[in-house]
Amino acid sequence: MRKVSTQRTLGAMLMVFEACVVFFATLVAFGLKVATPEAVWGVGLGLTIAFLVTPAILGKPGSYFWGSLLQVIVLLTGIWVGLMFFVGGIFVCLWIWAMVAGITIDRARTAYQKLH
Repeated sequence: MRKVSTQRTLGAMLMVFEACVVFFATLVAFGLKVATPEAVWGVGLGLTIAFLVTPAILGKPGSYFWGSLLQVIVLLTGIWVGLMFFVGGIFVCLWIWAMVAGITIDRARTAYQKLH
């Protein structure tokens, strides 16, 4: 049986969902003309792609720090689209929950397997 990290699974699911939200926030920023179209699409699509690619590296050294950095960047997009402070804050909380719950479940699974 293959051991799958719950922390990695939760983080990956959150990242893919967040990629969708960031893409739609990019559409909002484009519609509101918060910056030049090139800047809006460059930042928005760059973040979307980063969120879609990051699950592939989760579990490697520094990958969870990279995921945390992406969360902060999304939070800071609230400078241009104010609602992103709220949305980014929700995702920061979800990221923290995913990391804490994932580590807890992984440790509990390891302890259970050692006992049985």
